[in-house]
Amino acid sequence: MEEFIGKIWHNWVTRAAGNHYPQAAVKLAEVEKAAGILFRAFGGDPGLNVAAATSETHGARRRWLQRVAGSGEKVAHARRDAETLRLPPEIAAFPEKSLNRDLYLWLAALAASDFAPNKPWFIRNQLASQAALTRYPGLRPRYERLVAAHLAGRIDPAQLQPDEAAQEMAIRRALQQPAAVDGLPPLNSKKSRPPQPVLLWLIAAETRTAGKVADPDGELPPEGSGSQAGEKEAHKAEQVETPDNKAPMLAMFRAESLPTWAEYVRVNRAFDEDENPNARDAAKDLDQLSLTRDGQTAKSRVKFDLDLPSAAEDDAPVGPGIPLPEWDYRKSLLLADHCHLQPMIASDAGHAALPDELAATARKLRGQFAALAPQRRWLKAQPDGPELDVDSCVRNHADRASGHTPETGGYLAQARCERDLACLLLADLSMSTDAWISDSHRIVDVIRDSLLLFSEALTATGDRFGIYGFSSLRRQNIRFHLLKDFNSRYDAAARARILAIKPGFYTRMGAALRQAAAILYEQPASRRLLLIITDGKPNDLDLYDSRYGIEDTRMAVHEARRMGLTPFCVTIDREAGAYLPYLFGPAGHCVIRKPEELPRRLPLLYAQLTRQ
Repeated sequence: MEEFIGKIWHNWVTRAAGNHYPQAAVKLAEVEKAAGILFRAFGGDPGLNVAAATSETHGARRRWLQRVAGSGEKVAHARRDAETLRLPPEIAAFPEKSLNRDLYLWLAALAASDFAPNKPWFIRNQLASQAALTRYPGLRPRYERLVAAHLAGRIDPAQLQPDEAAQEMAIRRALQQPAAVDGLPPLNSKKSRPPQPVLLWLIAAETRTAGKVADPDGELPPEGSGSQAGEKEAHKAEQVETPDNKAPMLAMFRAESLPTWAEYVRVNRAFDEDENPNARDAAKDLDQLSLTRDGQTAKSRVKFDLDLPSAAEDDAPVGPGIPLPEWDYRKSLLLADHCHLQPMIASDAGHAALPDELAATARKLRGQFAALAPQRRWLKAQPDGPELDVDSCVRNHADRASGHTPETGGYLAQARCERDLACLLLADLSMSTDAWISDSHRIVDVIRDSLLLFSEALTATGDRFGIYGFSSLRRQNIRFHLLKDFNSRYDAAARARILAIKPGFYTRMGAALRQAAAILYEQPASRRLLLIITDGKPNDLDLYDSRYGIEDTRMAVHEARRMGLTPFCVTIDREAGAYLPYLFGPAGHCVIRKPEELPRRLPLLYAQLTRQ
């Protein structure tokens, strides 16, 4: 009964406190795509992702009922940083759902018009609002409705202290007339509270607020070790000093807490290496993450990278390696010889036949692709050939009779119509491909089957093709696996190298794309297709696991296009729509929702891309 009465009281007092209308709530997932399109259409940075912001305590004064209900203490502010546009995960500030949706769209337009990020918060938002309304006058009616609804929900200045009231009046005027207020009046008392949150404005992005905080030594968990359902929320972080008490729990130790023999129970105790299943939920409940250095140097620790194979089990390196550039978008500079790519080949793969489970599909594909094979056709009016060209002979006889010299030959000859085409297939072999998609198959198994069926299909057409794989472990260890080059046949040895591929490491895609483009550029063909298979976005153990990797990959794609190549990406990442259009363009990629369909669809996709 107490719990039932408590729920009734909580629901009533929360509704009575106001400023929250669950029945009219709009979630970010409902408008994320529209907000992203509007942000980019209004001139916003196309490299930014749209993600959810976290709720933070604002410290402003609240109404009496809000204090009783315990509501209105936190708010999710919209913010923009170098990599992400963060919007509230849900907006329920107005009683009308249309107003809550319009607030999302206004925040996207405001962020796109934010041209003075270094200005103070109060001035910056006024300038951005004025710029948005000037450039896009159609936003003004919606903006005025939002301002009127927002001001109606704010505390009346008459109920505030004089200095707080002066700030509130300045904010109200700045909302109604952007760029009309030069500054925010200061607070005169230590007991004064900061102004109430302004839902129509952005807040300054803090330097220590990010989706993740880098380890001092640059180490991150292996790719694919986390949950597949990644959260888009950020956490506020601070750096703190290590406590002087190295073992604070010892001071609280009591001998009476030791279990006796009768109290001992054999249980399955966890190890330090075991993952805590509640860690993610616990982290989401934290308002702020505190990080500290433990005082130990990197040399004093024993570290193992379990992704590194031993030299006896690894592929054999080919040559000394290749230095490659990398694009630093922050400096707008192509860093020469910044990466080191090492070509590798499986030396002990041997020879292998096509797996039995793929034989039937391979026969079907070879039959379908045989129609694309070059056919012989008759060429007329040739100087020599196995048969006479009757039409040409009659024409030549008429020319001689009229006193003209015949200009064409009188024979028919057969010629083979070659497909002037070369294709390089580049496969992502990072650790994330070790994830299971069914009870019997991993992503790497699907990629392996796709490469085999792709090779079987192209063998039937006679098209020249090469197959390579890549993974990386920082910029100085980019592994580029040779599975089949353009100068060799697809035979049992190439098939064995494809069957021997293993997942490992990370996805430094820019360097691999540049090397693949250089190989494909050397092929004498009028059409050259660079086909990439991946299961996620670019990442590595450093700055590459952020917008840095996205921008470098995008620049590598542009470089390939300037070389006359046609890059095309095939992915099984369901969230690829958030970044692949930025990397490859709207028509330069394909998302396959069901990974198990990749082996069957890849050859058919190639046939569509190479259709004359």
